Amino acid sequence: MESMDHILPLVEKPSRYIGGEINSVTKSGSGIELRLALAFPDTYEIGTSHFGMQILYHLLNSRSNIAAERVFAPGTDMARLLKSSGNPLFSLESRRPLSGFDIIGFSLLYELNYTNILMMLDLAGIPFYATDRDQSHPLVIAGGPCTVNPEPVAPFFDAMVVGDGESAVIEMAEAFINWRSGGGRDKTDLLKTWTGIEGVYVPSFFRAAFDSSGRQETVPLLAGYDRARRAAVSDLDEAFFPESPVVPFGRPVHDRLRLEIARGCTRGCRFCQAGMIYRPVRERSLSRLVKLAEKGLCSTGYEDISLLSLSTGDYSCLLPLMKDLSKPFGSRHTAISIPSFRAGTLSTEMMELIRSVRKTGFTIAPEAGSQRLRTVINKNITEAELAETMTSAFDLGWQLVKLYFMIGLPTETDSDVDEIVELVKRLRKTLPGKKRRGSINVSVATFIPKSHVPFQWVGQQGLKEARDKIEALRSRLSIKGVDFKWQNPETSVIEGVFARGDRRLARVLAAAYENGCRFDGWTDSFDYNSWQKSFFDAGLDPEDYLRPIPFNARLPWDHIDTGVSEDFLRREYEKGLEEKTTADCRLEDCQGCGVCDFQTLRPETADQKDAGCLGSEQKSAGDIRNQSSEAAPGNGRRLKVAYTKLGPARFFGQLELSNILIRALRRAGISLAYSKGFHPKPKVSFGDALPVGIESMEEFFIMTVNDPAGCGEVKNAINSQLPEGLAVTGCSPVSSKAGLPARQAETYRITLNGGWCFEDKPYHDFVKARSFTVVFINRKGAEVRIDLKSVLEEFQRERPDRLRIRLVRSSGAAIRPLEIIGSIFPLPDSAVRSARVLKLPEVRQNFHQSDIKEA
Repeated sequence: MESMDHILPLVEKPSRYIGGEINSVTKSGSGIELRLALAFPDTYEIGTSHFGMQILYHLLNSRSNIAAERVFAPGTDMARLLKSSGNPLFSLESRRPLSGFDIIGFSLLYELNYTNILMMLDLAGIPFYATDRDQSHPLVIAGGPCTVNPEPVAPFFDAMVVGDGESAVIEMAEAFINWRSGGGRDKTDLLKTWTGIEGVYVPSFFRAAFDSSGRQETVPLLAGYDRARRAAVSDLDEAFFPESPVVPFGRPVHDRLRLEIARGCTRGCRFCQAGMIYRPVRERSLSRLVKLAEKGLCSTGYEDISLLSLSTGDYSCLLPLMKDLSKPFGSRHTAISIPSFRAGTLSTEMMELIRSVRKTGFTIAPEAGSQRLRTVINKNITEAELAETMTSAFDLGWQLVKLYFMIGLPTETDSDVDEIVELVKRLRKTLPGKKRRGSINVSVATFIPKSHVPFQWVGQQGLKEARDKIEALRSRLSIKGVDFKWQNPETSVIEGVFARGDRRLARVLAAAYENGCRFDGWTDSFDYNSWQKSFFDAGLDPEDYLRPIPFNARLPWDHIDTGVSEDFLRREYEKGLEEKTTADCRLEDCQGCGVCDFQTLRPETADQKDAGCLGSEQKSAGDIRNQSSEAAPGNGRRLKVAYTKLGPARFFGQLELSNILIRALRRAGISLAYSKGFHPKPKVSFGDALPVGIESMEEFFIMTVNDPAGCGEVKNAINSQLPEGLAVTGCSPVSSKAGLPARQAETYRITLNGGWCFEDKPYHDFVKARSFTVVFINRKGAEVRIDLKSVLEEFQRERPDRLRIRLVRSSGAAIRPLEIIGSIFPLPDSAVRSARVLKLPEVRQNFHQSDIKEA
């Protein structure tokens, strides 16, 4: 594989690809019996935010003989470079080619990520179809919510996991190790063993047959194996939980500690697949959650905790949990975020706790504008409750409320669509007055019938009708205080096709990839025309998959057993048409969905485990480690810290670098001083930003600490928590008025890679020239003229491929080292961008407060 040092400088967000994050795991040695790549078919920022991947990654790596590594869909620029350079897609931990693993496990969270699966296999040189892969190729498996209708992608996978993957993946790994130790000659033998594991679906043991109407029936081929039943963890307190999750670089979508407080939801919304396939509700106990939060914060350095579940506001011990987390962690400036709460459950005490949490967006999903249609879909929330919830949200400090609606729901009329507009206008009256800011985001998407829900038999709204409704809503909701957004109805068509599709769609997917489809869930990447061509090339009509399905028809996913009975789904469908609601089984009697056997699987709530939500606070508060945000009297003392930024660390931007350093300080137990105000910030100040890609032998930051520890102890503590390439080299006390050194001039060493050199003629021409004016585009896009001779104090060729320059900071436009060599030497852009630039240390005496920027 060509050195990534030559490729990473050429791509956007290079820290996506370097690995080495805090709490990541790299294994080597002869004791590894299984190498498994966890593959996520979207970008690093999205994939690292997926909690399920964190669970499986750390669970597998907890076994000494298993090495689990991660790989994410590369950006389009990186994919092009890998293709053109002949380099295969690789893992983050060891940079092992994807084809060098024993098993590749994809996460299937979203139908519009399917083309990225093929992109990743293609970049790895692995055949798409399972039937085309032999013993020399890795086994390719998948898990995630999309596996409840696996058929559109079934031909690409050797096996798929349906449901909770914790126990299934370990059993599959152990079976693989046993199979290999026995010779591992016939893959079919392993696949047969896997069929005995709950939750495992092996597509090759089923055949797709089609009736005269073109509907698929999935026919079993292996005796005794006619369905795959969803795997379900019965007790979350006994389930594996990553106490030291990976802390991603860059800006992940969810950049905080995620605390999974519950799985499952029994509210019974008739359109909601997650609410059906993750039943029953299983809550973690208060005492377990507080211990997990404590360990997670200490191991990550995060400043935020997010309470994660399908319906956070329904957690049975939410108030005691908030109290237990707020007391020990709030004093350490750790914010607790909750995405929503239910109206009617807000006691005075809860309202005061919510006032103290950090406010971002607040989400409410009415789904339908009229009460009639909310009854049809079993969304048991009234307009009065919506208004009360929004009023409370604004009163408690939220400035933005997001409202989610769907169009095209079963039995919807024009009046129901009109009611979306009227409801928003009435709710708009809850906006705060002129003294406080407040706004409403209204998002609208087309209803997509999914498998295993009561409305799985209904048709999906046509494209033209969806466009017309969205345009009408957009026009009528163009009012002050309301921002209208919508999902592209064309993407909804493709999502709807694959949500209820069959095996024939695999060839559509392959054609779409060949036609250039990638990152279809991203608006700027989606190409509906290419999808239409792909359906045409495959001889299929997407409209066939959007029509209503007769009750008596066989369904492509009939062999996937989620535990929810078809009788229950039919009853719920009919109750919806009759405008009747169904109660939540947590609050009333069992509704007979079929999931629970009431022996190994039943609803588990925290109030049952924790004696009515009592007793956890005193047990947990004393266990909290004295860490960085503990308050201390006085103003603290200021330390100036010197550090290096070398190797892979050169790919960190300034914002992510400051996050990395501050979280390292928190993990190290450094007691930082904080600013005052509504959003206190640690008192850590950085000098001018070093551009991405430039290394440095010496950078500085100043921090104010409450800790009496000496500089040597502080240095060692921080270094124990830094990723590769960052290292503290010095620490010294400074006065309260001291600042960071001003950068009057900087010395750089520039080294070309790939056999390129700084040629004699342009070098000598520049040295002899009295002036050398160049024109370049600055960061704001403006054209700027600058004389390089006036800003270079030193310009020396140390060897054919290396220059040493000293660049003076002028009062005019700033120019960077690579822009200088690109202007002087006739080098291709790739040679310039892949050059190594090292900033050399300076001997400085003067310090200027003006150089300080608050982190």
